[in-house]
Amino acid sequence: TLILIGATTENPYFEVNKALVSRSRIFQLRGLNDIDLMRVARMALEDPERGYGNRTVVADEDALEHLVRVAGGDARGVLNALELAVETTEPDSSGRIHLTRRVAEESIQRRAVLYDKDGDAHYDIISAFIKSLRGSDPDAALYWMAKMVYAGEDPRFLFRRMLIFAGEDIGMADPNALGTVVNAARAFDYVGMPEGRYHLAYACLYCATAPKTNTTMAFFDALDAVSKERNDEVPNHLRDANRDGEGFGHGKGYLYPHAYRDHWVAQQYLPDQLQGRMFYDPSDQGYEARIRDQVRRRREAQIEALAEGAEYDVLGGESIATTEKTTGAMNSQWKRRTGGAGGARLGQVRDRLLEVAEIGRTGLVLDINARTGLLTFEAARRAPDGGVWAVTHDDRAYETLSMLARRFQPLHRPQIIRSTLADLYENLKRETGGEVRFDAVVGRNILGGESASQLGRLVELMTDNGTIAIAETLTGRSQRLSELVTLSRAELSDTLRDVEEEIYGETTHPSLNNSMEAISRELDSIDKLEVRTFEVPFTGKRYIEHGEIEHWFRESSAESHRSLGSRLRARLGEAQAEKIRLELMASLADRAHPWRSVAGFVVGRKRV
Repeated sequence: TLILIGATTENPYFEVNKALVSRSRIFQLRGLNDIDLMRVARMALEDPERGYGNRTVVADEDALEHLVRVAGGDARGVLNALELAVETTEPDSSGRIHLTRRVAEESIQRRAVLYDKDGDAHYDIISAFIKSLRGSDPDAALYWMAKMVYAGEDPRFLFRRMLIFAGEDIGMADPNALGTVVNAARAFDYVGMPEGRYHLAYACLYCATAPKTNTTMAFFDALDAVSKERNDEVPNHLRDANRDGEGFGHGKGYLYPHAYRDHWVAQQYLPDQLQGRMFYDPSDQGYEARIRDQVRRRREAQIEALAEGAEYDVLGGESIATTEKTTGAMNSQWKRRTGGAGGARLGQVRDRLLEVAEIGRTGLVLDINARTGLLTFEAARRAPDGGVWAVTHDDRAYETLSMLARRFQPLHRPQIIRSTLADLYENLKRETGGEVRFDAVVGRNILGGESASQLGRLVELMTDNGTIAIAETLTGRSQRLSELVTLSRAELSDTLRDVEEEIYGETTHPSLNNSMEAISRELDSIDKLEVRTFEVPFTGKRYIEHGEIEHWFRESSAESHRSLGSRLRARLGEAQAEKIRLELMASLADRAHPWRSVAGFVVGRKRV
C-alpha cells in the first residue's frame, strides 16, 4: 500500500501526471480568513508546548492585525512573522517581550504576492481585472492591476489587454477610448518605469469609467453571414467603375451621398440576398446614444422604402395594392423604389405625421398599418413613458416587426398585433382588455374602400381630444415622365403626356383614387371627429433603371390597368410606340432625375 500526499501551487489537473491524478483525491486548499489567522496567532502565543505560552509575550492588537492583514490568508506567514518578531525582540527588565506595530512591520516587511505568470493565479487576476473594467469599478480595476504590477507583470501585457478591452467592451460608446489607451502605451514606452505607472493608471481609469457597449460584436454576425452566403455578388452600382464601367456598366446607378440632403441617400449597399439584414444595433451608451436614433431612423426608412410599392408600377399596368403584397419582387425593385432618396422622403413624411399627431412622452399610440415600423419605432422613441401598439396585416410584416421590436427594452417595446383593418376593433379590445384608450392613432397609405368606417369604430377607443393622423401618397400628383423629356417630334410628346394623364385619371385604380377631395369626402362620414387636410410636396432625385422602362412597355391585357406601352401602341401603332421607348431609354435610363412627389395629410381630433 502506497500513500502519497503531495502539495502544489499549480493546477494538478494540468501539471500532475494524468494517471496519478485519476487515482488521487484532490483537495483545493483555500486561504484562511482574518478570524482564522487571528486564532492561529493567539494559539501560538498561548500554547506552552508548540508556542510561546511558557514565555511572557504581550502583543498589541494592532500588531497582530497587521500580521494577519499582510499574510494573505497563509497561516505559515503569520507564524513565521510572529516567530521572527518574538525571537528578535529584547525582553525588558521583568522578562516581558512586547510586540508593537513597529515590531510587526519590521518582521514582515514585504508581502509575498501569489502570482505566477504561467499559472492559475495569473489568469484569475487578469480575468478579475478585465471584469472590473467591464463592470465600471475603477477601485477594483486599480487594485487588480496594482497586484499584477507589484508581482512584476510586464506593463505592455496590461496595455495589450486594455487595447482589446477598448475595442470589445467600450467600442462606439466612446470612440476616444482606443486612442487614449494607444497614447498611454506610447507614453509608457517613452517614459518607462517607475513613472510609466501614471500612464498605466490613466488608461485603467479611463477604461473603467468610460461608457460601455459591445456592439462591435456585430462583426462576428457579419462573419457568420459571409460563411453561409459565399456567393453573394457585389451589386452592380457598387462595383469599381474605373476598370469596367464602360464595357460592363459597373458603377452605373451609384448615387453619390454628398449630392443629397444631409449627405445621405437610401440605396442598396448589401447583396440582394441580405437586403434588410441588420448586424449593427447601436446601444444607448455614451457617444453611441447620440448616433443611435439617426442610424435607426435611416435604417427604418430604407427598410420601409424596400417594402413600399413603387409609384410608377401603374405605368407597367400593375396594381400597387397587389405589388405591395408581392414580397418576392422586393429585392429586384430596390433601386427604383429607393434610388431617388425615397428613404429620405419617407423619413420626412414620418416626422411630419408624428409631429401633427402631437405625441407626448406618456402617450398611448396605435399604428394601424405598421408594416416595417416606419412610424412605430419613432413613436416609441417619442413616447418612452407611454406605449405603442403596432398592427400588421400579414405574417411577413408581423415577423419582421417582431424581430425589429426586440431592440427595445421590454418596458418600452411596441406591442405587435396581427390583424386586418376590418377585424382591428374587435382584436384591439381583446388584446387590451378593452381598457386602453389611445391618445393618437397614426397610419400611412390606409385610406380607401371601407377604411373610413373602420376608422370610425376606432374613434371609440380614443381618449377625449385624441388625434388621428394619416399620411397618404398622392400618386396622381407625382412627377410626369413627359415633363422630364422632350421627344424628337411634338406629336409624340403630346401623346405621351395625354396617355400619362389618362393613366392617372383612372378613378377605378385603388392607388390613384386618393385625391385630397376624395379623402375629405371619405372622412366626413366619421362622427365625433373634426378633420383637416393639407398637402406637402417633396422634391428630390429618383433613379430610373433600364429594366423599369422595359416594364412600362410590357404587354398588358387588363382594360383598367393597361401599361403605358399598351396605351401608346393603341394610339400610335407599334413603330411610333417603339420610337418613344427608345427615346425614353436614351434620355432617362440608368441615371437619377429631379423628382416631385406629394403627400396628403389627414388630421382628425375627437370631439368631446
